[in-house]
Amino acid sequence: MRGRDVSTWILLLLGLASIANGVIMLFASEPWFASVAARTGPFNRHLVQDVGVAFVTAGIASVWAARTPAWRTPLATAAALFLGLHGAIHLVEVASGAVSPGHLLEDFPGVYLPALLLGAIALRSRAAAARA
Repeated sequence: MRGRDVSTWILLLLGLASIANGVIMLFASEPWFASVAARTGPFNRHLVQDVGVAFVTAGIASVWAARTPAWRTPLATAAALFLGLHGAIHLVEVASGAVSPGHLLEDFPGVYLPALLLGAIALRSRAAAARA
């Protein structure tokens, strides 16, 4: 792993944060739901844990991408795909009026920014691989 590569550090940070979020969703489902997603409807432990597994998976892919530059493009793309589609659900909620437009700003740091960063890293690593 190249310590001077900013993408590596972003992948590690986002990956570890995603893993932590997913583990909390798996093992502290009700408190996670109450503090993060209670506005979405009634608590469903199975659903929260399913999504927690997806966050752990995206996190592992991000950490793996940080540690293995040769695999960075497909791993970062997979993580970005999950996070981007998750963000799209949030956008649809705003567009449909289910939540107020204020949620765009509220969700930006934890929903949209990670997806955008991972997407940019995936595109950048793909371009670098094509030049090599």
